Amino acid sequence: MTVLDRPYSSKQWSRSAALLGVGALTAVMTIGGAVGVAAADPVGIAGITPYSNPGTVIGAPAANARDAGGAARVDAVVTDITVGSNPVGVAFTPDGKHAYVANFGGTTVSVIDTANPAAPLETISVGAAPFGVAISADGSRVYVSNGHGDTVSVIDTANLDAAPETVTVGSFPRGLAITPDGAHVYVTNSGSGTVSVIDTADLAATPATVAVGSRPWGVAITRDGQAYVSNAEIAGTVSVIDTANPSVSPTTIAVGSFPAGVATTSDGDHVYVTNGGGNTVSVIDTAHLTEMPVEVTVGSNPNGVAITPDDSHAYVTNSDGTTVSVIDTADLTATPVTVPVGSSPIGVAISPDGNYAYVTNSVGMTVSVISIDRAPTLTGTLPNGVLNEPYDHAFTVDGNPVPTVTYTGTLPDGLTLSEAGILSGTPTKAGTFIFTVTATNGVGTPAVLENVTVEITDNTPPASGSLGVLGAIFGS
Repeated sequence: MTVLDRPYSSKQWSRSAALLGVGALTAVMTIGGAVGVAAADPVGIAGITPYSNPGTVIGAPAANARDAGGAARVDAVVTDITVGSNPVGVAFTPDGKHAYVANFGGTTVSVIDTANPAAPLETISVGAAPFGVAISADGSRVYVSNGHGDTVSVIDTANLDAAPETVTVGSFPRGLAITPDGAHVYVTNSGSGTVSVIDTADLAATPATVAVGSRPWGVAITRDGQAYVSNAEIAGTVSVIDTANPSVSPTTIAVGSFPAGVATTSDGDHVYVTNGGGNTVSVIDTAHLTEMPVEVTVGSNPNGVAITPDDSHAYVTNSDGTTVSVIDTADLTATPVTVPVGSSPIGVAISPDGNYAYVTNSVGMTVSVISIDRAPTLTGTLPNGVLNEPYDHAFTVDGNPVPTVTYTGTLPDGLTLSEAGILSGTPTKAGTFIFTVTATNGVGTPAVLENVTVEITDNTPPASGSLGVLGAIFGS
C-alpha cells in the first residue's frame, strides 16, 4: 500500500492545474479551506519557512551509493506500462500476480498482469478521482478511495465485471490501510480531519470516525494494530491510533513539514514518513514514540514510500522530479541511492517477492517497473545417497538477478550440480564427498556454503553363488 498525490509544493502548484484539470484543482484548493487554512496555503507560499524537526538529519541522495555488501546497487527501470490518466495509488495482490493502479485523472482503476505487463490492461470503473489502493490479505477485495466522491469503491477480484460496492466516508478520502485481522479498513479524510473505519464484514454499516490532525493524508498499520496517520500541515505530525481501542485519543508525534506517505516495517519496529516540505523521510522508532524521529534527506518533494519484504530498503518517490530514492534501512547514515523513473512519480509498491518496485508517474501516465537488486542467499543441507540409486536435491537459492550456482571440490561420481543449485544424477561410487557451493549474481557478497558433505553408501547385498552355499553347509 502507498499514499499519494501532493499536499504541498510551490513548484507543483502551476503544474497541478494542467495535471489535474480545473475541477480537480478546485477540489485541492477547497481542502485547505475545509480545514481552516488559506486556500493557497500548503502548496507553498514564497517566504514560508518549513518546519524544522529537531531530530537527526542525515545524508543526501546520490546515484553511486553502495549497499552493505560493498557492491553498487544498480536498480533500474526494466519497462514502463501505460495506464490511465494521472496514476497515483498502486498495490499488489498478495500472490503478486496483479497490480491495481488508481487513475486520479479519471474514474478508473487499471489492472496489470505482472507476468505479462505488455498485455492489454483490465479497466474497472470506480468513483471520481480514485486515489489510494489497499488489497485484503486474501486478495479477494480491492479498496479504492475516491477523492472527489467521498466514497470508497470495493472491488471483488473474483468478478471484475461486477460493479464495485460503494462505502460513503469523509471528505476527500486519501490513504487506506487494512488492520492485520482484516476486520477494518482505515481511510484518511483530508478534508474533514478524520479517519473513517470501515467494517469489512458489513459494508452497508456507517463507518466509525476518529478525529486526528488537520489534513490527514497517509496511513499505515503495524502488525500489532497501531495505525500511523500523517497530517499534512506545515508543522507536520503523525497521529497514532490504537485500532483495538480507537475511541482513545490518538498519540501525536512531530515529524517534518507536510508529511504524506507512510509505511511500516514488517516487524512493526519502525515507521517511515515522507516530508514533502523538507525533502526528508522521518523514521519513527515505534518502541520510543517520545523520542524525535531520525530524518533522512531524499529528493525533492518526497511523496510515496514502500518497504521491501525483508525490511532492508525503503523506496521513496520524489514527486518534483523523475527519481526514486532508495534508503538502506540498516544504515540510515548511508547516502540513499537514486533511481531514474518517469515524470512526477507519486505512488510506489513492492512486489511480494521483493524483486520489483512499481512506481506511478502521474504526469507521464505510466508505471515504471524497477528491478530490485538483491544479494544472493544460499541455504540447504544435503541428504546422503545410495550407490546406483537416483539422487535429486535442490539448494534454496534466492536473489535478483537470479544467482548462478557453482562448486569447488569433488562431487560424488555420477552427480552434477546445475546453475540453479540442483544436485542430481545417479551415484556410481561409494564414499564421502566434500565440496563448497557458491551463489553469485553481481550484487553484494556471494553466498557460500563451505564443507558440504554427502555420503554415498553401498547397500549392495553380498554376492551369492556356489561357494556361498557350500560355506553355509560346512559352516565356513
